[in-house]
Amino acid sequence: MTRSLYLPLLRLILATTVLVVLWQLVIFFGAPRYMLPAPLSVMQTLVTQWGLLWHHALVTLGEIVAGFLCGTLLGAGTALVLSRWAFLRSTVLPLLLLTQAIPVFAIAPLLVLWFGYGPGSKIVMATLIIYFPVASTCYDGLRQTQTGWLDLASTMGGSANRQLFYIRLPAALPSLASGLRMAATAAPIGAIIGEWVGSSAGLGYLMLQANGRMQTDLMFAALIMLLVITITLYFTVDRLCRLAMPWQPDHAGRYALLNGEMT
Repeated sequence: MTRSLYLPLLRLILATTVLVVLWQLVIFFGAPRYMLPAPLSVMQTLVTQWGLLWHHALVTLGEIVAGFLCGTLLGAGTALVLSRWAFLRSTVLPLLLLTQAIPVFAIAPLLVLWFGYGPGSKIVMATLIIYFPVASTCYDGLRQTQTGWLDLASTMGGSANRQLFYIRLPAALPSLASGLRMAATAAPIGAIIGEWVGSSAGLGYLMLQANGRMQTDLMFAALIMLLVITITLYFTVDRLCRLAMPWQPDHAGRYALLNGEMT
């Protein structure tokens, strides 16, 4: 259990170490500091400008989490509607595909115009970006439920709603978990793009301001804060998904142990 929990983190630390070493080698061989600041300079900026970075990081974090929750609820709700009421599929599925036909980045200025320069437009941007992955993966999982389980439930008198919530939805959790993991990495993109288009706070706003003043060390510091937020969100979502599915293969031994089936 300990190995499965800490091995991905150790791999991440190793990959980060290799990246920093390569970064320092590029600096050593003469890369201009105004284009690529040294790792030590970025770390110093993280310390000296921590208050400023933390303030903007909280704004971006709030937008990401809100967009992730809204997109998850909207996407999962759409999948449930499509699975439960077949007559709506011919209407809802084209609309679902339409959300991907128009690039969200192209309508970012409109979102800022409609929802303002505050967090509302960024939340909507993040919601739209993760809506399709969550809806499509959840819907696929609901459609791929084993027919034997459904036949048995029908034989025992289970209603369509009970089959949906007690059989099809738990069976769709692995597919939904894949969509949530993708959403965890896509939600920050929507928030940052929204801040680039128009905002008065957030890491994207701070990066634009630093770029205009040629403060590349501050830009990299803001980028590192964004990376930490994204990685933390991903591992949190991944951990919660694993806890919600103790019957999955990587949890089979632990699930049996908790039920006294192993010594």
